[in-house]
Amino acid sequence: MAGKVLVTGGAGYIGSHCVLELIEAGYQPIVVDNFSNAVKDGGEGGMPESILRIEKLLDTKIEFHELDLLDKAGLDGIFKKHSFLAVMHFAGLKAVGESLQQPLRYYRVNLSASMNLLEVMQAHGVHNLVFSSSATVYGEPHHLPIDEEHPVGNCTNPYGKTKYFIEEMIRDHCIAEKNWNVVLLRYFNPIGAHSSGLIGEDPQGIPNNLLPYVAQVAVGRRECLSVFGDDYDTVDGTGVRDYIHVVDLAKGHIASLKKLKENCGCKIYNLGTGTGYSVLQMVNSMKKASGKEIPYKIAPRRGGDAASCYADPRLAEKELGWKAEFALERMCEDLWRWQSMNPTGYSKANSS
Repeated sequence: MAGKVLVTGGAGYIGSHCVLELIEAGYQPIVVDNFSNAVKDGGEGGMPESILRIEKLLDTKIEFHELDLLDKAGLDGIFKKHSFLAVMHFAGLKAVGESLQQPLRYYRVNLSASMNLLEVMQAHGVHNLVFSSSATVYGEPHHLPIDEEHPVGNCTNPYGKTKYFIEEMIRDHCIAEKNWNVVLLRYFNPIGAHSSGLIGEDPQGIPNNLLPYVAQVAVGRRECLSVFGDDYDTVDGTGVRDYIHVVDLAKGHIASLKKLKENCGCKIYNLGTGTGYSVLQMVNSMKKASGKEIPYKIAPRRGGDAASCYADPRLAEKELGWKAEFALERMCEDLWRWQSMNPTGYSKANSS
């Protein structure tokens, strides 16, 4: 084994795909999750369904602890039990709309959890971290494509602000503690699923992101997609975003672990494809992948939505040796495989 890696929020969408890639790369992930974005299996063990499916897929066992990072004593106990090579930090509340309605909850949970994690890592001499950040830290684009030098902090919602504040906490800590090595990964729009169809995105409640909603319309769970605005200065008037396959994203985390071994200090990378697609282009691509009609209606613009937002990912390619491999067609095919095999998500689906 190449070493133990603590994965916080490892039962969620991105975390679970990273757990799978960690195992395939020879690491031993130890997973903690509080089930805020994950589904418990029906057995007595109380394991996440996503983790059970990875165990089945890879014929392995994964150590899991049900834990909220606000429980600092519980987190400390896990660090006493294991000697970690590094931490991958995914845990946190993540719905943009909900953060506008419950800002104090988002600040309390996301910031306190991250502070607890940093303090416990420091206490146990674990100084290597990969943090799940977001392109939301850039706010309204000043220029396109967005590179890592783009101004940050002008966020349009509390969720984005929590990512920005956590980044600032980490950067300040790295200035004070020179032996820390951190990679901050700013994701653009992760979509898709593992090619097996066994693990994928299972939003709890109404999906906040475009593609899970489109997939649920295609599979018949929802009647119609609302397209927010068709009068932007884009190819067809609808908003343009950079979509990246979740497996490509996970592989970016493996590349980041290797970067940490170089005693890199604090580094920041965009993870995206560098290509923007409009809402209607995504709808048409999912229509092709699924063979289903996807009814939609035009709705008013939403406040805070930019016309276009896509990455300049060249720094990650140069310094991490990482580049997104999967094209849009593959992203949609894998998403549809997951959705069609699991029409109601993890909660009622059978992994057999």
